[in-house]
Amino acid sequence: MSARFAGLRNGLTLVVGLLLLWQILYLWTGDVALASPLATFRYTARLFATESFGAQVYETLRAFSIAYAISVVMGLGIGFWLGFDRLSGDALEPMIVSVYAIPKLTLYPILLLAFGLGLAAKVAFGVIHGVIPIILFTLAAVHNTKPILVKTGRVLRLSRWQMIRWILFPAAIPEIFTGLRVGFALTLIGSLLAEMFASQRGLGYLLMNGIGLHNVELIMSVTLVIVVFAATVSVVLLHIDRRLHGRV
Repeated sequence: MSARFAGLRNGLTLVVGLLLLWQILYLWTGDVALASPLATFRYTARLFATESFGAQVYETLRAFSIAYAISVVMGLGIGFWLGFDRLSGDALEPMIVSVYAIPKLTLYPILLLAFGLGLAAKVAFGVIHGVIPIILFTLAAVHNTKPILVKTGRVLRLSRWQMIRWILFPAAIPEIFTGLRVGFALTLIGSLLAEMFASQRGLGYLLMNGIGLHNVELIMSVTLVIVVFAATVSVVLLHIDRRLHGRV
């Protein structure tokens, strides 16, 4: 209980500190560069009262959810395959790491040519950001599984699927969940970037529209919505991640 209270207290202290810093920066720069916290909260409330803003939020959440689901399924499937098949893993892991090092924005024109403007391109761009970390974390988790557990499965003559289901997955779940947490953040970034550069809908589009019109309140409000969503989910995932690692 005391640990929970300390965590809540630290979280509230961080939020209050950020709000104070925000207010100080606003007083220093003025309305040209920033909106005050109170003005931003009021403008955000007015935005949520409109149907059009709800549709923009839904568009972003839809693209992100599809991209993240695909990233998780592909990441876990490929990660377990490469981790289980040591030869394939050793051969392909350097190639995957090399692909991950490529700046993703350089691939966006290719995705636009392949998928066109719309949901498919945003989903694809989110996937290429999020899937590789999940693959790499899953691959490393399977490789780091205790050899005695793998030998036990082989002694019991478990099939490949049974080995993954009953031995590898339970043993590797803490590291796998870390990959899912990292993949969540990167998939969200990829989806928003796709909306910012080539989309007519979504929070990323609204953000770029606000920048183009120099609408400081819109920029601050959209940024606030994105930050609150990402921070809230990340805190929950980090808490689960720590609990899973605490069991090891």
